[in-house]
Amino acid sequence: MENEKFSEFQKRLNKLLANVNEIILKNIVIESEELEFQVGREGKGAIPSQIMQMMRPMLGAVKPILAEIAWKQVEFANPADTYPGEIVEVKFIRSGRGGKVITIGGEKVPPYYRFEGENPHPPVVTADVFDIPVNTKTRPTFLRLAKPVKDHLLQPEDVTTDMAAWAKKSVEVFGAEMITLHFIGTDPTIPEKLGGKKPPKWAAQNLEEVLQTVDVPIVIGGSGNHEMDPKVFEACAQVGEAERLLLSSLEMETYEKIAPIAKKYDHNVLAWTKLELNDQKKLNSELMEMGIPKDHIIIDPTCATLGYGLEYSFSIYERIRLAALKGEESLQCPMSGGTTNAWGAREAFLPDRDHPEWGPRAYRGPLWEIMTAYVLSMCGLDLAMMLHPGAQMGFKSIVKALTTKEKGPTVNPLEWITMEV
Repeated sequence: MENEKFSEFQKRLNKLLANVNEIILKNIVIESEELEFQVGREGKGAIPSQIMQMMRPMLGAVKPILAEIAWKQVEFANPADTYPGEIVEVKFIRSGRGGKVITIGGEKVPPYYRFEGENPHPPVVTADVFDIPVNTKTRPTFLRLAKPVKDHLLQPEDVTTDMAAWAKKSVEVFGAEMITLHFIGTDPTIPEKLGGKKPPKWAAQNLEEVLQTVDVPIVIGGSGNHEMDPKVFEACAQVGEAERLLLSSLEMETYEKIAPIAKKYDHNVLAWTKLELNDQKKLNSELMEMGIPKDHIIIDPTCATLGYGLEYSFSIYERIRLAALKGEESLQCPMSGGTTNAWGAREAFLPDRDHPEWGPRAYRGPLWEIMTAYVLSMCGLDLAMMLHPGAQMGFKSIVKALTTKEKGPTVNPLEWITMEV
């Protein structure tokens, strides 16, 4: 039936084109993966001569097109660029025999741009340690952590009841390069029965115990309470006067109180802003005008997590780093990110029974944190604040693979490329 319809259509087309010598098509685009022509004598199944005459100009255009797309031998030109700016180096110092010194920053090219130059220091991981126990089965607590994290901290014994023990396990067992002490228990708005309302002196005593237990640099994290944090930083800065700590963090509302403390005791500061480049420039400039050296300032533009605004954080980190390399002096500081925020994503912490199609939470959660840190490291992250031990190790292994000067194994493509006929 279809052949009969086509034959009838062909007869009508022949009749219409019987007295036509030329057909001109304008503004016609043919898009096709495959174009097939049937050529033969006029008659059954053949293309009318009028149509063949119409198609000849199109067929004649094939040769010059093929000539234009033919392979040409060209020389490779390295796309490397040069940058007038440079990120300052910031040091975290532990005093005494065996005390470690960690340096970040010093970049002259974008991250992992090894075809343009070698940056001196790879990103560093600092492990989170909190001042509130996490075992909710034995006591009520303000701090709730996902089971994959607690499994590492509660077995074979619960180290979350002692900040020094938690820090020691993070360094000796999990390989932490630095430790971040989060004194969230000093927040006066958290009920005492949940671990809150701790005085600054209590925080300073915990810091002193940690300093005597581990030899890695320390970050002092406050609770976020604008009234209490300066007092906590003052107490801790005095205890760690012989060290160079990082006070984390100060912002537009608190920098006038915290910056003098850092200057007095020669500590570094974490300048935190809310994903706003102009606010970051302003805060950094204010700190330097107050006498805080640029090599004592770490930038934290805010870390959004994978699936929850990570692309926005990426764009801000990238703009800051590129502006710094292009010469913006107020932004020429290393950058930090609280990649622990990844555990706030439901895909990271929800139990397997809720979404079995997502895969095991024991792997899913750490991978969520690894990817958050890795993506930000691609645009300038220097200091990753991380929680899960496996995530810390995984991120460090990626960084090592991307920054090592050691040659990897030679791969023969013929061993993994196959062709079937």
